[in-house]
Order: sequence, then C-alpha cells, then structure tokens
Amino acid sequence: MQGWARKGVDHSMTSKERYVGIDVSKKHLDIAIRPGNEHWVVDNDEDGIGDLVSRLKSVGPRLVVLEATGGLELSVTASLGAAGLPAAVVNPRQVRDFARATGQLAKTDRLDADVLARFGEAIKPTPRPLRDAEAQALSALLSRRRQVVGMLTAEKNRLHAALPSVRQEIRQHIVWLEKSLARLDDDLGGALRESPLWRERDDLLQSVPGVGPVLSVTLLAELPELGTLNRKQIASLVGVAPLNRDSGTLRGRRTVWGGRARVRATLYMATLAATRCNPVVRSFYRHLCTGGKVKKVALTACMRKLLTILNSMIKNHTTWHPDHALNA
Repeated sequence: MQGWARKGVDHSMTSKERYVGIDVSKKHLDIAIRPGNEHWVVDNDEDGIGDLVSRLKSVGPRLVVLEATGGLELSVTASLGAAGLPAAVVNPRQVRDFARATGQLAKTDRLDADVLARFGEAIKPTPRPLRDAEAQALSALLSRRRQVVGMLTAEKNRLHAALPSVRQEIRQHIVWLEKSLARLDDDLGGALRESPLWRERDDLLQSVPGVGPVLSVTLLAELPELGTLNRKQIASLVGVAPLNRDSGTLRGRRTVWGGRARVRATLYMATLAATRCNPVVRSFYRHLCTGGKVKKVALTACMRKLLTILNSMIKNHTTWHPDHALNA
C-alpha cells in the first residue's frame, strides 16, 4: 500500500523549512509534511521504508519526527539515521499534550502524522545526527536483518513444497533464523536507544532539575536496565543501596558499596546540583540533615532518591513533576 496523496503543496517553501511527521503502526507508516498539506502512506516493511527514505532524501527536510511506540518504529528510525536524514524520536506524552494545547482532540493515523509534523515545526527539537561510525553500524545491522528476513521468507516458501524427507531440516532452519532475527532486533533496539536519535529517554531524564546531558548520556549508555527494575533492584545495581554487614550477634553499620562506579560517580555530581535546584531532592536533603544525618549519608540517600525518581519516570514514560516525584 504505497502512493502519494498531495493536496495544496506550497512549492515556494525551501526544503530546509519542511518538517515531516511519521505515525507508525504495525502495518503502515502515515507521513505528513508541513508547511503544506502533503500526506502519503507506505507499508511498514523493507520495501515501504526504502521508498520512504528515497522520497525524503529528495525532499531534504529540516527534521523528521516520530513517536516512541514500543519498538514498531525501530526499523524506520534506523533507516532514517543510516541515510543521514535529521530524525528525532520524541516522547508520546509531549506530543499528546501539544495536540490538546492546539485543540486537536480527534485521533487518526493521518491526523497523528500531521500533529507530529506540526510539533516539529512549532517546537523545533534539535536534530541529533549520527556520527559516521554509528550510521555505519546501524546500516550493517539493517543489511543483515534484511538478509535474514529474505532467507526466512525463502525457507518458509520452500517448506510448503518440500518432501517429507527434508521438511524437518527446513523447520529447524526456520527456527534458527527466527531466533537470529530476534537477536538482530534486540541489537538494533539497543543501538538505537543509545544513539542521539533516541530523544525520548534523554528528554525525560533532562526534564528533572539537576539532571544534565552528562548524567543522561551516562545512564542511557551505562545503565540500560533503567526503567525495567524496581527501586531496590536499580539502587543495588548502581551501588547506592545500603547493605547489611552482620555476623552472628554483631550488627554492623549499613553501607553502600559495589555497583557501577562510573554511573555512581556521575550520579553523585548531579545529586549535588539537585540538592540546590531540585525542590524534591532539596527538601529531602534538608529533612535528613535536620534529623541528625551527617551530610555524606544524607547525600547518598539523595542519590538513591534521585535514581528511583528517574527509574520511575522511564518506566512510566512521564516527564518531571514534583508531585509525582514525591511518590517515587
């Protein structure tokens, strides 16, 4: 299902002024370009994505905006990045809030694509292009994925006409190829979520007062488990959870140790800033100090508090809000 549906295209606009919104569903990609009223639809498969990339390269947009949709957008995002197109994956909640603020309450795939284009045009999120090495790595993963998909399709076609003597071998190969495809999808998702294209998590993290680009990048690269574990597990993984040091009747002091040192060091510096500029962390820190905790112990507790707030935000896809953070 591919084709153009152009209406009222303003050819006086230069390509650098054009913004593209792509609404991703399991089967289709709905594309809108602003300014103007240009829409079309392609299949969400290798051929459709290839056609989309070719058309967008001829358009030369200033920015292509997509929502994070739980994995359906991985292939198209990787293809855009590998092709050098300026793309950004943004937080769906921000786009929904923008739509409501502009009075767009109805929701269809075409309308969602238009809202994404309008979001890019109005907000102008900074595109974060991939470095050459990152683009080459994504391109290699995509090429291998296409090869595996091709082999899988061929083997499934052969199975229908195969004689009983070889069907079992073909079935085993199909199982192996399906596992290989799943691993490639995992690798592709991991590479994308650590890349500059993936704005959603970075935007969520940096919405917290005290969290800057250094901590955000560190967490994305060094702590991929963020948002997948509970508060005790994530604190223990980083090394900011108090651990028992008991033996027999001896009750030792609870201390923090182990964990991921680079994450903990960066989190420490961010927490220092948060005790001054983040209302939740500042209040928590003062409460502990007033209660008699030494400053080092209070600061460690604040590190744990900040980490659990960030973990909860990533898990629930919510931006910073003091009331929500109090319950993290």
